[in-house]
Amino acid sequence: MKKMKSKTVAAWLSFLGGPLGLHRFYLRGMGDWLGWLLPIPTALGIYGIERLRMYGVDDGVSWALIPLLGFTIAGCALMAIIYGLMTPEKWNARFNAGAAPDAAPGQTNWLTIGAVVASLFFGSSILMASIVYSFQHYFEHQIEEGRKISQ
Repeated sequence: MKKMKSKTVAAWLSFLGGPLGLHRFYLRGMGDWLGWLLPIPTALGIYGIERLRMYGVDDGVSWALIPLLGFTIAGCALMAIIYGLMTPEKWNARFNAGAAPDAAPGQTNWLTIGAVVASLFFGSSILMASIVYSFQHYFEHQIEEGRKISQ
């Protein structure tokens, strides 16, 4: 018999380990190709942070890479919200085929709500910080290029 997939576990795995693909592996198994691809933008973003530390804030590569980490974290937080808010019937139909529509693994409880709230708070904060970081460095770069041209 196939093991039932818990909506609460999937939501927390998406929030806490999503950038490593843990929620994908939990729900779809180790053969899930997207689960294996998720660590790539995560690693590139971490490399961007390390470049920022080594070369400073003027490093163009770092300001291009760092948002990858932020957008990956925000996307995984969004998935945690989607999982957490999915109805038990839809959850069990999708991830627990053959189970009763109201089976316990698809039920929402306080831990599920905790994952949704944490994902909403941290995911939106990280998303906004990533957007601000990207646009700030892009416009600073444009201003600097304009100064070079006018000299």
